[in-house]
Amino acid sequence: MSSSDIFIGETIGTAVLILLGAGVCAAVTLKHSKAQNAGWVAISFGWGLAVLTGAYIAGGVSGAHLNPAVTIGLAIEGGTKWSDVPLYLASELLGAMIGAVLVWLVYYGQFRAHLTDPEVLKAHTGEEGMVDKAAAPKAGPVLGVFSTGPEIRNAVQNVVTEVIATIVLVLAILTQGLNDKGNGLGALGALITALVVVGIGLSLGGPTGYAINPVRDLGPRIVHALLPLPNKGGSDWGYAWIPVVGPLIGGALAGGLYNLAFA
Repeated sequence: MSSSDIFIGETIGTAVLILLGAGVCAAVTLKHSKAQNAGWVAISFGWGLAVLTGAYIAGGVSGAHLNPAVTIGLAIEGGTKWSDVPLYLASELLGAMIGAVLVWLVYYGQFRAHLTDPEVLKAHTGEEGMVDKAAAPKAGPVLGVFSTGPEIRNAVQNVVTEVIATIVLVLAILTQGLNDKGNGLGALGALITALVVVGIGLSLGGPTGYAINPVRDLGPRIVHALLPLPNKGGSDWGYAWIPVVGPLIGGALAGGLYNLAFA
């Protein structure tokens, strides 16, 4: 596939992934959303369907990696040229940022209502009124719409959680080629990957929110830091390295494990 195919497919596919994935987080989180408080099951299935949609859109154009951990795993496995990896990663990050901006546009009124609600501000600052950025908590009132965060902040555990969850994802993708013809599962593979993402969310997502995708976390976190959201609080940059490094390690380990066990 050409460089333009990779750029177009990965940018659009990842943008749709984040639009629908972060969109379900916004729907469940924000006041005056019809889906507010729908819960973790809704989020897990929402992200699974986001993966399914993005993969269907981009699959025939770029192969629908949509995730640097998948790209690294495929490069180690041998299915992706290392010379194409930088373009994949850059396109995925750009798409993730575009998707996050689209979520802000879709939920613009809900963001403003949520972030100016006295009860929301009091819950995050301990008192009513404007959030002082310097004194704001590491994670602001809507950061969870854009990126992940741990329930228990322990760097070692958090990295290990992301590594293990990402190994499951990438290994499930790589082993789709292990059929009689060795040519993958085509469109059915996107559905299986989506169901794997739902399973990871339900089973392994509790500790960290299961980034399992560096740009899924980093791109929207950058957008959170840049968007003119009132009283948005901090973007928790002290944690931001974990959902980037953990999935990259997991993707690399999955590629190596595939070569050792299945190739």
